[in-house]
Amino acid sequence: MDQTKKTVLSCIQPTGDMHFGNYFGAVKNWVDLQAKHNCVYGIVDYHAMTMPYSPKKLRENVWNLVFNLLAVGVEPDNLFIQSLVPEHTELCWIFNCYCPFGNLSRMTQFKDKSKDNADMGKEGFISAGLFDYPVLQAADILIYKADYVPVGKDQDQHLELSRVIAQRFNNGVGKEYFVMPETLHTDTPKIMSTADPLRKMSKSAGEKHYIGVFSDEARIRKQIKSAVTDTGETPVGEMSAGIQNLFRLIKAAGNQEEAYQSLMDEYKAGNLKYVDLKSVTADALVSLSHTFAERRLALLENKKDVKQQIKQSSHEIRKKAQQTLKEVKELSGLLNVKY
Repeated sequence: MDQTKKTVLSCIQPTGDMHFGNYFGAVKNWVDLQAKHNCVYGIVDYHAMTMPYSPKKLRENVWNLVFNLLAVGVEPDNLFIQSLVPEHTELCWIFNCYCPFGNLSRMTQFKDKSKDNADMGKEGFISAGLFDYPVLQAADILIYKADYVPVGKDQDQHLELSRVIAQRFNNGVGKEYFVMPETLHTDTPKIMSTADPLRKMSKSAGEKHYIGVFSDEARIRKQIKSAVTDTGETPVGEMSAGIQNLFRLIKAAGNQEEAYQSLMDEYKAGNLKYVDLKSVTADALVSLSHTFAERRLALLENKKDVKQQIKQSSHEIRKKAQQTLKEVKELSGLLNVKY
């Protein structure tokens, strides 16, 4: 790592195919940050276990996400798989002993996901892992001594917990060991469902509410063609949420600048035709999808080598985690295993 650069840490759960909400809202930012920072990006499969899951599907999703991330521009040397770095879970236990129960019990996402879990017909089963995963998230961040964590507004609470744990650990061992990670708010668009532009694009809402980055062209065009433009709740003189979302998609794609400006001019003049707006939106997404799909196909032709490369990058990234854990255990009065 370049010691003159700050370290950025961000992670993503392997929950299936990437959609444009994921890409524009997070992953594109990952790709851009690589030019300015030391970046460590994790596929956090331990976190995926906190909700009902299939072991076979989990493993498939991990490798599918690896190929997706590489296809859109994430550098392989920056990528690790969480379960290949077991130090995360050991540090999580240590952090559990420094995490105030009250802070953990106030996590809003726990309440939301608990409801989702109950709604999935699992007899209301809520695992201890679901309650405790913010502590593992703190371990994910602090084990690499990240300076910055790019997060959305809904994740601010988790990053604050990481700082609380870090400070309590520092106070407990009598040393300013962990540096407080800072939020990195970047200009990333919030992509909404084209079927319901008042809700965020998400797989959990059903197939019509997300557009896959690697979907075939016909499906992308069909979903954009059926996009909701007017919800009937827009104040007079304001752009509707559906139209805003389509303009946002075009702008985020970055490959239809002239068409975007022309359409915006038409809108301001009161002459915008929805069919034209949808056509340009579909063209923008299809163009990106084709580029990424070609890269992904090339990667899949060397599937075995790519998997080995990510196992190796996980091994190299693990060395940093091992060093941090060694130092944490020494500060905590614990013994270190000698190999």
